Amino acid sequence: MKNTITLLLLMTATTIFSQNPINLWEAEAPFNKKGVHVAEINEGSRVSKVSIPQLYHYPAVQASDSLKPAIVIVPGGGYAREAFDHEGMMVGEWFAERGFEAFVLKYRLPDEELTNNSAFVPLMDAQEAIHWVRSRAGQYNIDPTNIGIIGFSAGGHLTASASTLFREPVNERLSSQDVRPDFSILIYPVITMDAKNTHMGSREHLIGTTPNAELIEKFSLENQITEETPKTFMLHSADDGAVPVINTEQYAHNLTQKGVAVTKIILPVGGHGFGFRTTGHVAYWTAYLDIWLKNNILQP
Repeated sequence: MKNTITLLLLMTATTIFSQNPINLWEAEAPFNKKGVHVAEINEGSRVSKVSIPQLYHYPAVQASDSLKPAIVIVPGGGYAREAFDHEGMMVGEWFAERGFEAFVLKYRLPDEELTNNSAFVPLMDAQEAIHWVRSRAGQYNIDPTNIGIIGFSAGGHLTASASTLFREPVNERLSSQDVRPDFSILIYPVITMDAKNTHMGSREHLIGTTPNAELIEKFSLENQITEETPKTFMLHSADDGAVPVINTEQYAHNLTQKGVAVTKIILPVGGHGFGFRTTGHVAYWTAYLDIWLKNNILQP
């Protein structure tokens, strides 16, 4: 039985990582520690110890002469690992079937063994991914004004960071227009770094066990919303035992206060981490997203 499970995990990993990935940076990624080389860890569908951030491209299924929307997909995993199946590759396939050019992001985690300025490294990669897609819009027949980002759990925190902290890109060579997403999708996201309501594992991995007040405020994204924050779809379960639903409630409330269009769906039950799995009692949730996309993103 153990050997069977191991074989299944290896098969899953082979399927996920058999594509030809696109390196996000042509040379060594900024902030990587020089001379430090640690092997990336792939455990079935989970990845960690990332030092070479990459994109996995899922082309739109239907050929079209019209400009297409694009989406950057950010798996979660508590800023300690990345769940590449139900919060990554399944998502890419789903969006591609709906006419999107989809790009799953394998980003560097805030790992002080591998990087300097580690709290800002994931955001740098997310911003670079948006810039990478936008700068190649002509190559992929993408509408450069219709590029969004979706994230789950801690990946939702990274997505919300990209959606609020774009005015001063981590890569100072880029402009806010280069890295700002045009729409944002947050699924059971970590939003705040306030110890009362955050997911402590995500907080500790991102900003440490004894963070200063400036970092707590910077990455408490409910406080970073402006009128320029992109239109947003949010979904959470009321019974989420990992990331309190108040993360979504507060962020959605503050978006409304700033005049930003937001659709908020709170499932009565569902727990945490269901992603885009097609089985289970909350698999129906993607129907809400489908309707939102048709009315807000796919309309000409």
